[in-house]
Amino acid sequence: MKTSLTSPTSVRRAGVVATALCALGIQVFSTALAGATPASDSVDGLKYGSSVPGSMQGNPGIRPELRTGMGSATIVGESVTGPQAVRLTIASPALQREVGVEILLPADNSAPRPTLYLLDGAAAAEDSSGWTTMGGAPEFFADKNVYVVMTNGGKAGMYTDWQDVDPKLGLHRWETFITKELPPLIDARFATNGVKAIAGTSMGAQGAMMLAGRHPGMYKGVAGFSGCYSTTDFWGRASILSTVTSRGGNPGNMWGELGGPEWEAHDSLRNAEQLRGTEIYLSAAPGTRGVNETLQTPDLADRLVVGGSIEAVANMCTHAFDERLRSLDIPATVDYEPNGTHSWGYWRQRFPKAWPTLSKALGI
Repeated sequence: MKTSLTSPTSVRRAGVVATALCALGIQVFSTALAGATPASDSVDGLKYGSSVPGSMQGNPGIRPELRTGMGSATIVGESVTGPQAVRLTIASPALQREVGVEILLPADNSAPRPTLYLLDGAAAAEDSSGWTTMGGAPEFFADKNVYVVMTNGGKAGMYTDWQDVDPKLGLHRWETFITKELPPLIDARFATNGVKAIAGTSMGAQGAMMLAGRHPGMYKGVAGFSGCYSTTDFWGRASILSTVTSRGGNPGNMWGELGGPEWEAHDSLRNAEQLRGTEIYLSAAPGTRGVNETLQTPDLADRLVVGGSIEAVANMCTHAFDERLRSLDIPATVDYEPNGTHSWGYWRQRFPKAWPTLSKALGI
């Protein structure tokens, strides 16, 4: 039975993607506050490159140098980064480069344990995960008997396999890396039991839901915080275009023609039936001021206007996905927070609410 934990009501900005959504549809904020829905769900005006003007685009960073002929995926480096943490360096043929992956170890590894994969947002860094630096994962999982796997990199890449190499963002083949290359390496290196779940924030929320749906049975549970789960409705597509173009990427290099078959194939809302049997948790806030916005908060106006706007969009996206799951009678736990913006402080606070769903899926 679907559960609503609270009744729905109408660290800093979530990167340039928040600015993009603010510029695209800042009227959403006032719309959400009024309890209304968007005036139109038309996607006619959403064209490639239209979401983020060049002057507002963030730095995509240095494109990693690609290497061919890498053979099979291999762990080529390992270092201890904390009392229960290691970082692997993996040579990935899919990504044609070496990728960092952070691992949190179980409190007790005397027996095989399940694995939780955590995906980052649009600003995903090459050297660390937001879950480690801002999401409180090391502290939260210190007493949990689960392996936590956090990939590094993939900035504005949507955790999907792109059709073409992008001039600004480079090569993205994250679906292949996360679902095919990485799990066998993790299972061989650590004492895992084969049970997996996946979760993410913002871009990572959409990525986690997409991967869970496109690989039925691989993940026993999935959690999404402040995500958009459609690729073909207005706000879902606006979110994707904003994410990709926020670092100068061309969405045409991702799934081809806008609205084409591959866009539909990656739409979690349209393909929600593939999630049947998966433990699901969703969370979003209305974008209004919360406990993490005070007069002492740095960039308070930016947090409220930009972070508020993008969270308002995520809130509507979550409502749409919630309604879709209800129409299919697919159980999910959905938590609509009474306030809060699009920032790590809230995701860190909300994660314990998702843990009962994820721990049930993981069997712990």
